[in-house]
Amino acid sequence: MIVWLNGTHGVGKTTTSALAQRLIPDSRVFDAEKVGETLMDIKPGLPWTGNFQDWAPWRPLVVETARRVLDYAGGTLVMPMTVLVEEYWREIAAGLAGYSIPVRHFVLHADQDTIRERIAGDTVLGPDSPFRLHYLEPYAEAARTWLHREAEVVDTTHLTPGQAALRIAEAVTR
Repeated sequence: MIVWLNGTHGVGKTTTSALAQRLIPDSRVFDAEKVGETLMDIKPGLPWTGNFQDWAPWRPLVVETARRVLDYAGGTLVMPMTVLVEEYWREIAAGLAGYSIPVRHFVLHADQDTIRERIAGDTVLGPDSPFRLHYLEPYAEAARTWLHREAEVVDTTHLTPGQAALRIAEAVTR
């Protein structure tokens, strides 16, 4: 199974995924961003589009990597990854379904003021990350138009990452 944690940048996907992994038996964290980083390391570089998710190889490589890891190790993959383009989500979901891999798709949500506060207080990436701030409106648009219909929404506005992880783990292990 795959437990996909979606949501805007800065909402707490990485932190929550590490905590959820500890609560979900026989699970591992697989950050699909690493697939994008691998593509970004190709020299000379691929034509830049502004986001590695726009590169056609990224989506099937995420599916294939997840499938191969599950074939090899079994269990559950907890995958923290923002996907805000509906077409890209459908391509990934269809690819995983083609291999009969069940997916529990969660969206970690918080209001924009809370997200801005979290980004400003981030001691790892630093305050006011332009990259993360750039995606606030695209996230809001995706949430309004398709994302919240396609996933189980966990409103983290008033939750700690541990509380969000517990809700996800309880939903998955029921």
